[in-house]
Amino acid sequence: MKILVVAPSWIGDSILAQPLLMRLGEKHPGLLIDVLAPPWTRPIYGRMKEVRRVLDNPFGHGEFNLRARWRLGRALHDEAYDEAIVLPNSWKSALVPFFAGIPARTGFLGEARRGLLNRVHQLDPRALPQLVQRYAKLAELPGDLPARPLPRPHLSSTPEQQHAARQALGLAAEASPIIFCPGAEYGPAKRWPARHFAALAEVLSAPATPVWLVGSDKDLTLGAEIAQASNGAAQNLCGRSSLEQAIDLIATARLVVANDSGLMHIAAALDRPLVALYGSSSPAYTPPLSPDAKILSLAVPCSPCFARVCPLGHFDCLTRLTPEFVLQNLADHARA
Repeated sequence: MKILVVAPSWIGDSILAQPLLMRLGEKHPGLLIDVLAPPWTRPIYGRMKEVRRVLDNPFGHGEFNLRARWRLGRALHDEAYDEAIVLPNSWKSALVPFFAGIPARTGFLGEARRGLLNRVHQLDPRALPQLVQRYAKLAELPGDLPARPLPRPHLSSTPEQQHAARQALGLAAEASPIIFCPGAEYGPAKRWPARHFAALAEVLSAPATPVWLVGSDKDLTLGAEIAQASNGAAQNLCGRSSLEQAIDLIATARLVVANDSGLMHIAAALDRPLVALYGSSSPAYTPPLSPDAKILSLAVPCSPCFARVCPLGHFDCLTRLTPEFVLQNLADHARA
């Protein structure tokens, strides 16, 4: 059996889709799973043993381009997939499986997709409050709920890959790093203040346990600000590493401190000791799926607002989450 999964655009959501892939494999021994995903998420699926191959989804956020979607669908026709599972809820995300003539096309009802999908699920948010549960439901028949507990995401990272990542970046092979992930692609309402990260770095950094800042090139300026404010206690690696290298650096961390972000979910999927900082988003919806994760959220009256930028302008949900409070919660959480 062959299934095509149309993947979400966010790195964190890609991690949360893995339990669905695991459940599909349980239900269909010998199953082949291909994933149609944005190029920037390819390294994530490359570290999932459930995925046979990743196909590039070339369409940017909000891009329609009906002709190109038709061409991609027709190019996939000869793959003879038995089913397509469409994780995004948009109308256009269901077009490629329809054009490919895949006989079973599964997804949640949304944006008038009944003609494009023929195995339609209705979402009950109360029964499935977490995104990972909603994705996993698509492995079941419409009307059925996924069995609990769900399998936890797991990404692979070998000692050889970890050594290669450190060597490429000129990092000490023997260091036992504390890794901060200060970015959050969604927006500043999910980012703990740079000054707080800097203050925490000054307390935690030591020769044997350096503080490394890991993030994308979009976090380069933020990382530089933290490094400067920490008087060099934090080493800025933001924008220097690929996503694959970031995975392998995080896999060696004795502790990760991260905003609700893709790298937070990566740390959870690598079973690292993790302190997850929540501001405008909700740990009830997208928690890190690891027993080694500690969630810190002040639950101020105006949160979760799920806004990209604080609509009230004060960012209390994160600014009042002080470095001292976070430090108190780190005492027994770092792995020796």
